[in-house]
Amino acid sequence: MATPGKHRTHLVWDWNGTLLDDIHAVVGATNAAFREIDLAPISMEQYREMYCVPIPKFYERLLGRLPTDAEWERMDGIFHRHYTEQRAACGLTPGVEELLAQWGLAGHSQSLLSMYGHEHLVPVVRGYGIERHFVRVDGRTGPSGGSKAQHMERHFLALEGVDGIAAERAVVIGDAVDDAVAAAHVGARAVLYTGGSHSRRSLEAAGVPVVDTLADAVALAGRMTG
Repeated sequence: MATPGKHRTHLVWDWNGTLLDDIHAVVGATNAAFREIDLAPISMEQYREMYCVPIPKFYERLLGRLPTDAEWERMDGIFHRHYTEQRAACGLTPGVEELLAQWGLAGHSQSLLSMYGHEHLVPVVRGYGIERHFVRVDGRTGPSGGSKAQHMERHFLALEGVDGIAAERAVVIGDAVDDAVAAAHVGARAVLYTGGSHSRRSLEAAGVPVVDTLADAVALAGRMTG
């Protein structure tokens, strides 16, 4: 991992749909879960327009009602099984390695926070060869389907305790409205990227900058705290 030090700006990267270009695997796994409870498949465009967290609310938009606890547990298990199979074919978003390296060389710090289960996230990130760029890599602990806000709070408590990184000097880069909500929860800023789980229209409702490339996200983040 990167060596801690005094940095001007800290980036908190999201993983799924941001650094990892896996939206096709996510939609494919979602439709696999739908098939098992006789729901019609949805298109990429439908997914991006309707997706939200907590994820049971997303299913409510499709079912017309909240899933029962048993339905949710079954669908979540099916989704993760199919996602794990399909993720192996996913690559990093083009240009990610260069962006991460350049940010560190410029004297800044960065970390990764994902709602992907922590025990699965760490070896996956290591497998893509980019773990060294981050001062910290955190995944979700506890049940899936919820918001990132409390996880973001814990992430910054750890960053402040070890590396002295404060939220007010940080920018969260993610592909979901929930990334902006989590950033606001801790007093950080956010930039949202259109290449993942949400449509541009959905992201713009969050009231934070929206960009079409991660290079634009990084450039904007540098200006936001500069």
